[in-house]
Amino acid sequence: MSSLKIKSVTEQGVFDDIIVGSDKNIKEISHALRGLLAEVMPDITEVPWGRQKIAGYGVGPKKMSEHFSYISPFREHVNLGFTYGAALNDPTNLLEGGGANMRHIKIRSLDDVNNPAIKDLLVQASKHLPKLK
Repeated sequence: MSSLKIKSVTEQGVFDDIIVGSDKNIKEISHALRGLLAEVMPDITEVPWGRQKIAGYGVGPKKMSEHFSYISPFREHVNLGFTYGAALNDPTNLLEGGGANMRHIKIRSLDDVNNPAIKDLLVQASKHLPKLK
């Protein structure tokens, strides 16, 4: 994973802090999602919150204004979240949640990570970010 071009803001922890204690499958899924995010947005900024077991992704450290996605591992799955998920075109109905903005997908296997519809949603979501100066 060292070839990933991810800028990590580590004041609240590092990526491994969010997956510590998870089983091998959850760790592999989390790393695969992290790689997919870096593929969608080269030089992405990652902000891990170790105590909250979540990592946000976008153009800077501000959770709601500069992030478009997040990874949150659970015991049986990993949530891939979308800050502006309600505004995304989701023809395969992968997104879950009923909030005003946020949606997520429950990822249960590495095969799920490779679903092209997930990458399409990440590309769409990344366009909700402010333009870099």
